[in-house]
Amino acid sequence: MGDNAHLMKEEVEIKLSLPESARRAFLRHPLLHQAEKLPTRKLLNVYYDTPDLALHRQGIALRTRRQGRAWLQTVKCAGTASGGLAVRPEWEQPYSGRFDFAGIDDPQVRERLDRQRIQSHLEPAFETVFTRQAWRLRPEQGSVILLMLDRGWIEAGDQREALSEIEIELAQGKPDALFDLALALAADLPLRPEIRSKAERGYRLRLGTPLKPVKAAPSPLGPSQTPPQAFRAIAVDCIAQLQWNALGAGEADPEFVHQMRVALRRLRSALRIFRRHLPEGFEPAVAPHLRALARALGEARDRDVLAGEIVGPARAAFANDDRLAALAAAVERARRQAHESMRAAFAAPAYALTLLDFGARLQRAAQEEKPLPALADFAARRLDRLRKKALALADLAKDRDPVRLHALRIGVKRLRYAIEFFAPLYRARDTRQALATLTALQDSLGALNDLARAGPLLMQCLDEDPQLREAVALTGGWHGPRHAVLQRLTFQGMRRLRKLERFWRIE
Repeated sequence: MGDNAHLMKEEVEIKLSLPESARRAFLRHPLLHQAEKLPTRKLLNVYYDTPDLALHRQGIALRTRRQGRAWLQTVKCAGTASGGLAVRPEWEQPYSGRFDFAGIDDPQVRERLDRQRIQSHLEPAFETVFTRQAWRLRPEQGSVILLMLDRGWIEAGDQREALSEIEIELAQGKPDALFDLALALAADLPLRPEIRSKAERGYRLRLGTPLKPVKAAPSPLGPSQTPPQAFRAIAVDCIAQLQWNALGAGEADPEFVHQMRVALRRLRSALRIFRRHLPEGFEPAVAPHLRALARALGEARDRDVLAGEIVGPARAAFANDDRLAALAAAVERARRQAHESMRAAFAAPAYALTLLDFGARLQRAAQEEKPLPALADFAARRLDRLRKKALALADLAKDRDPVRLHALRIGVKRLRYAIEFFAPLYRARDTRQALATLTALQDSLGALNDLARAGPLLMQCLDEDPQLREAVALTGGWHGPRHAVLQRLTFQGMRRLRKLERFWRIE
């Protein structure tokens, strides 16, 4: 590599959004009194891409930054981001008016940037303009942290979006120190871990991309991983899914809340699956906080299902019935109240503290790891156990008792999540067939559970108006034939469950 080579460095930081209303409280925080104040700077950043955004599609961000009279060229690539902590590869060098990628020491990144089609078509894509107040902290021997408050805007064409966030960047030491500082700030301020980089926000603004619900990503596991490494990879994905969907929790689409709930369910399932290989005290410390978030989501999701899948279809079937119209209005009022409570729970400090504490424990767990058995052996034993548990629950549910059917639904769901987690270890055809069987059974059991829960939830919406009681009875009657079909599908699914092949068998 020539003398002009620029070695990649890892940018390790925690990003927290800060409401403008909390800025003064942040500036008065005692931690800042212990820090070294650095000069305040106004930063202009211009992000470049091709007209068809080729760099964006490849996960590359190219930026120039004016810093006083000097300009810098920065290249960043997609990294990992979860719970506020982001780790990204970065190359930075002086910029003299012409892009120079010769010094980037990653051949793949350099080759992508040096392509003639890209080089000759680069143009400004969007800008960020903000004032940066900064402090340097040395919380312990060997640790140096930069704490930065960025306030300004992101601008793409005629679109502009406000920017107010705190970055806690590791200059020297271990990431544990970042979490300690973030937790101390989040305990006193209404902060929220931010999963989006400024570049991601800029591209979204440029494209006018609306927020969309985010489903679980394909499993990140591989056969060379140990069980603790596998858990961390799954946990990072689950937290990211939770954070992306939390951005849209205030939108009208109920799927955001549903996917937040799915993310927490998957994470809690992973905790159970891997509990023997987690550091001592890990699960007891995090599980109650995750449970509390799940409860806040559960009430809102139950009301969404009640409105959209129970009362809504009956209301459509009897469009001119005033009793059902009144019931639908009462259910909608209860749904809005549940969503207000849910939003309040996720705006409270407990949400940020839960994510940051979880991230800190994951980080520490990575440093404590010991030699462990291969992932394939561990996966086969766990899948065997979950399969046996699901079959036992299916035997108990033969009497069609709603409580036992609900327990079976949970058992099937846990087996399904485990197969999804471990899918990369097995043949795609085998996992696809097994997941189809489990998903169909889970869906019918879930619909039966929704109908079983609908009665008590509807009774909570009633007042002294007898017409509302008549509407509840009418709704129940309308769903009667559907209930019979769901029961038949459920028992067909239970028979298929018993025939589920153990493709994970250890030879």
